[in-house]
Formats: sequence, structure tokens, C-alpha cells
Amino acid sequence: MRNFTRISFLILLFFGFQLSLSAAEKVEYLKTDWSFKGPFGKFDRAALQRGYQVYQEVCSSCHSMKYLSYRNLSENGGPEFSVEQAKAIAASFEVKDGPNADGEMFLRPGRLSDKFVMPYENEKAAQAANGGAYPPDMTVLVKARGGGVDYIYSLLQGYEDPPVGVNLDDGVYYNKYMYGNKIKMSNQLSDGLVEYSDGTNASVEQMAKDVTTFLMWTAEPHLETRHRMGFKAIIYLIILTILVYFSMKRIWSRVETEV
Repeated sequence: MRNFTRISFLILLFFGFQLSLSAAEKVEYLKTDWSFKGPFGKFDRAALQRGYQVYQEVCSSCHSMKYLSYRNLSENGGPEFSVEQAKAIAASFEVKDGPNADGEMFLRPGRLSDKFVMPYENEKAAQAANGGAYPPDMTVLVKARGGGVDYIYSLLQGYEDPPVGVNLDDGVYYNKYMYGNKIKMSNQLSDGLVEYSDGTNASVEQMAKDVTTFLMWTAEPHLETRHRMGFKAIIYLIILTILVYFSMKRIWSRVETEV
């Protein structure tokens, strides 16, 4: 009994320490209005198209989108570029194909069916170009990080000078929203870095929101379909409940009459 008490005390002490540690490390992320939040949420098409532009011009030199094809850019529920626009985007990239009749690999313009072009040939090449760090694939990045869209949105705006007494190694930067506050990716966004084709002011906050919206879509490409199906299911259940209620009421009224 005494041993059981000691073990219970140690377990409670351990979990209490973990909870206090988590509370101490908890960071309040930046908040913004996401159009896709809630049961009736939808993606902002203009934001998705701007987000793709930020990804392509800023992020794609290091981060891959290996689960995404160029045809996805024209599909319903996404950025919804026209098919011709998506073809033009794909054709602007060179894709390795082959072998040809001579048994050699060759480069050709991209097609809608092609996956997004990878920034590096392999993981070792990516690490060599980034000081040993491997830039993660961004297709499902939002789902792979605690905090989701709020974390990514905050991280992109969280760079600042380190507090007094905090020393950083070469190639390491201070970010108040990063776990441990240290990150090997330098600040990638600055006001006016991209020129939006729709004339939107490309502030750091706007670019962070747009590219995060795009990353949410790459991680949840069927989000709008799920929302529509969920709404239809709720309506169906409401109607079914009403029908069952009145059916049971009618049946029991007959039973009471016979009694």
C-alpha cells in the first residue's frame, strides 16, 4: 500500500510538472479572420491565387509540394485558375522525362498531369544547400504543425532581434513563435516583396495570410466539399428526426386509444 502511494505521488508530480512546463511554454499566436473556418467556411479564391504566387516566388526555391499536381490549380474548391492558366503555369517549368529513343533522359515543358517540380534532386542536395537543414515539404505542413494556420501565420511574422543574453549560432535566427525561439530559416518576407497581379498591397501581414491560406488548401483540398456534405447530413438528420417523432407520436396515439 505504501509503495502504491509513492508511485501515485510520483505520477501526479510528473504530470503536474509537464502541465506547468506546457503552460510556461505556451505562446499566444496571432489571430486573423480565416474565410474557411466554421461549418460554412469557404476559401477566398483571390487569396488562394495570391498565396500560390507567394509560394512560387518566395517559398518554392527551398520547399517542395510533392503531393500536388499542376492540374489541381484549376480544380473546383481550390485557386480555380482557368485550365489555360494552369497549363501556362505548368509549361513555365521544365520536367525531366524519358528515356527517349536513344535511352537518354531529357527536359520538356511541364504538363497539367505533372507533379510540382522539386527544388532539389534529393534530400542530401537540399541539406547541402541549407546548412544541413532539410526544408520540409509544404503540402500538408499546416496539418503537421501544432497550432495549424495560426502557427504558420504567426511564424512568418515572428522574426525579431533576440533578447539580451540570448546567443545565436551562425545561420540561426530568433523567432518568438518558433518552438525554442530558434529557427534556421531566415526571414523570407518583407513589404513589397512580390507584386500582386490583382493590385493588392503586398504587406508582410497580407503575404503571410495569403500563403497560409494556400497551404491550408493544399492540406485540405476537399474542405469545401466536406462542409457541403456535412450541412446536407445535418439537414437530413433534422428531417429524419421530425419524421420519426411524428411517426412515433401517431403510433402511440393508436396504442393509447386501444387501451
